[in-house]
Amino acid sequence: MRGFGDLEAAVMDRLWAWEQPASVREVLADLRKDRDFAYTTVMTVLDNLHRKGFVTRELDGRAYRYSPASSRQEYSAELMRQALEQSGDHTTTLLRFVGKMTSEEADAVRKALRGRRGGSGRR
Repeated sequence: MRGFGDLEAAVMDRLWAWEQPASVREVLADLRKDRDFAYTTVMTVLDNLHRKGFVTRELDGRAYRYSPASSRQEYSAELMRQALEQSGDHTTTLLRFVGKMTSEEADAVRKALRGRRGGSGRR
C-alpha cells in the first residue's frame, strides 16, 4: 500500500470527515473551495480509489456515491505496519517510534498492550 497522492488525499480527507456517502459532484464542490478542478478529474480520482480498494461505491440513480472502505485510523495503521515491515529491524524501529511518542500516547500504548495480554491469557 502506498500513501495517497495530493488529490487522492484531499478526496479521502473529505470522505472521512463527512462520514456519509458522497457523489462526485459533492466532492468536487468542496474541492473547488480551494482550487478549480474539472468534474472528470475528480471522477477519475474516485474511480481510481475504488479500483485500488480505498473506497466503495453504490449506484444512486445515475451516479455513484462513494464511501471510504476503511477508517482513517485503519488506513494509517496499515501504513505504519508496512513501514515496520520494510524497516529491516522491527525492534529498533519500534523503539525509535515509541521514543518519539508523547507521554499520553505511550500511556495509551501501555494500556492497549495490557488489555491485549489480559485477553490472551499470557503474562
